[in-house]
Amino acid sequence: MQPQQGHGSARFTPATLERVLRVVRHRGFQVCSMNMEAATDAQNINIELTVASPRSVDLLFSQLSKLVDVAHVAICQSAATSQQIRA
Repeated sequence: MQPQQGHGSARFTPATLERVLRVVRHRGFQVCSMNMEAATDAQNINIELTVASPRSVDLLFSQLSKLVDVAHVAICQSAATSQQIRA
């Protein structure tokens, strides 16, 4: 299992991180690391997520983009390229 990285932004609500973690678990991914920080406007958060699974990370990030509080997610494929999904 190769760890995959991604990042995104979401509206800050008490349950946002719980929803993200639920989708990660339901899709069969293991969280390797997760970092959340408040955005400059204090109404949104920025999330960095590293997950591992034999499954395609595209499956996970397409589901994360469907969450009501998520504004956008991007899969970090390498230092030079990333795939962005906007909600």
